Amino acid sequence: MTLTSTRSVDRYPTRVIGEPGLIERSDPTVWSSSPGPVDAATLASHDAKGYSIDQAVLSKHEVEAYWQELVRLTGDPGLRADERVIIEKESQEIRSIFEVHRISPLIAELIRDPRILDRARHLLGSEVYVHQSRVNFMPGFQGKGFYWHSDFETWHAEDGMPAPRAVSMSLALTDNYPFNGGLMVMPGSHRTFVPCVGETPADHYKESLKEQEIGVPSRENITRLAAQHGIDQFTGEAGSALWFDSNIMHGSGNNITPFPRSNIFVVFNSVENCLQDPFAAPRPRPPFIASRDFTPLARAPRV
Repeated sequence: MTLTSTRSVDRYPTRVIGEPGLIERSDPTVWSSSPGPVDAATLASHDAKGYSIDQAVLSKHEVEAYWQELVRLTGDPGLRADERVIIEKESQEIRSIFEVHRISPLIAELIRDPRILDRARHLLGSEVYVHQSRVNFMPGFQGKGFYWHSDFETWHAEDGMPAPRAVSMSLALTDNYPFNGGLMVMPGSHRTFVPCVGETPADHYKESLKEQEIGVPSRENITRLAAQHGIDQFTGEAGSALWFDSNIMHGSGNNITPFPRSNIFVVFNSVENCLQDPFAAPRPRPPFIASRDFTPLARAPRV
């Protein structure tokens, strides 16, 4: 399947002139009411908060195997020059490796593991494909955070994702403490779409993946959402996973501790929510950032 050349009615306009009003979400958060791998109480909590945590997805042995895979990837001199590798502006350290499930066979197998794939299908109520995958690195002392944002705002504006029928999984490969740059979310904020101000420049992704300036909410709206919903932080041992809605407001601070924080990040999108033309950008971002291969994922064979 390939990218459609049409665009549906824009129910979530963004990248506008002047201060826009907030838009109440018109789409579900949990798209399935049928029994599945996620129990009813967790589904209800995910629907209300916009996120849920799956403790101990990976065993300690599996965590070590994936950690060694990250060490292998970052130590590959040929990979560093690849456009899918994002380098920090100041430290020149690797910040992210995109499309990692196409680079690493081990991670390709992981995203098709029933423990992960079946949960994504259940939350989205359909077959799914990988919209985006990457590994994120936040080294000790110098790891840079991500400013407050909604992923769906970017995916809608720059990739042409029609609706927030996507869910992200952040799988921790290091322990997440309250003090080493752990991801913060505003529970319940996923029910409000926050339009952003400013026209999207051509090839905006080249700068935004390092430091985003266009497509970030105003301080007034961040303050309003934080006052209304509060802020939760994802903490937990390596091997645990945070699942969060595409429209939830989230961000992370810098890591000035000696303890690194790294994770495997995968975005699952419903095959019924395939990308169209961008809603607020001159052209789509490259496929390694926003895949246009909508082939449904199949379960990894059991060994």
